[in-house]
Amino acid sequence: MTPTELRNDIYRVLDDVLRSGIPQEIIRGSQTLLLVPAEGRRLRLEDLPRREALACSPDELVATHWDHEWSAEG
Repeated sequence: MTPTELRNDIYRVLDDVLRSGIPQEIIRGSQTLLLVPAEGRRLRLEDLPRREALACSPDELVATHWDHEWSAEG
């Protein structure tokens, strides 16, 4: 959001940040400002989107043997 966009709708933006606790970024030139409530509510883990990070099941990862690719000697 630019400062001009903020100025055009400042009361809605302020109300949204206060209601949700989610910070709003304001980009001014090459820098970013962050509008946050004073109590600084952070996003909870369950608020974040779930991402699939593994290409296999966790059980397959645990059962993987790395002996042929790694040694303690380096």
